[in-house]
Amino acid sequence: MNYGLNLAASGAMTSLHRMDVLSNNLANMSTPGFKADVPVIQQRDAERIEDRLMSLPSNKLLESLGGGVFAAANRIAFEQGPPSQTGNPLDLALQGDGFFVLQDESDRSREALRLTRDGRFTRDSGGRLVSGASGLPLLDVQNRPITLAGDLPVQILRDGTVTQGGEEVAKIQVMGIAGQDRLAKAGRGLFKPTAAQLASAQPGTGTVLQKYIEGSSV
Repeated sequence: MNYGLNLAASGAMTSLHRMDVLSNNLANMSTPGFKADVPVIQQRDAERIEDRLMSLPSNKLLESLGGGVFAAANRIAFEQGPPSQTGNPLDLALQGDGFFVLQDESDRSREALRLTRDGRFTRDSGGRLVSGASGLPLLDVQNRPITLAGDLPVQILRDGTVTQGGEEVAKIQVMGIAGQDRLAKAGRGLFKPTAAQLASAQPGTGTVLQKYIEGSSV
């Protein structure tokens, strides 16, 4: 009887976890660049099998019931969100594969880069192009922050080239990541790649849309 109650309790707990994940997705239906989490539930083996104690006596009937279930690591749904026109020249969306690359200046490690699909950008006090959600600077293809000059109109081409007054200022870096399902969410619409992912990164194939933002994938 107690074994059956434990199985039922494991199902109830994982169902609560699943509801928490889905509720968070619903709360971010309008968050630009948000990527939904997909809850993953995993079947547990019977305790004797799970703990590799095969020499212990067992009850075949109970073992046939398994060990219940538990919540595994969530999967992130990286499907493209719908683009929405804003008219703001510093709002950018990516159409296709890739991420905008930001610099986490508080992280002194070799893995200080952060990735995002949230293209709401603004200028900081020094004229740098920074994320409106996190305040982190946007990087160019040389891994340098992009600084805009004065109040000249900004034009951003589909390949990421930034121009002011007809002069090229920088080219926005769009990074493609292999095995993006292994990216970890870092809050504020950011993803943290591993050193191995950064070492094998390639230019993303997505194009940059100025005056648009990407909607949530929920």
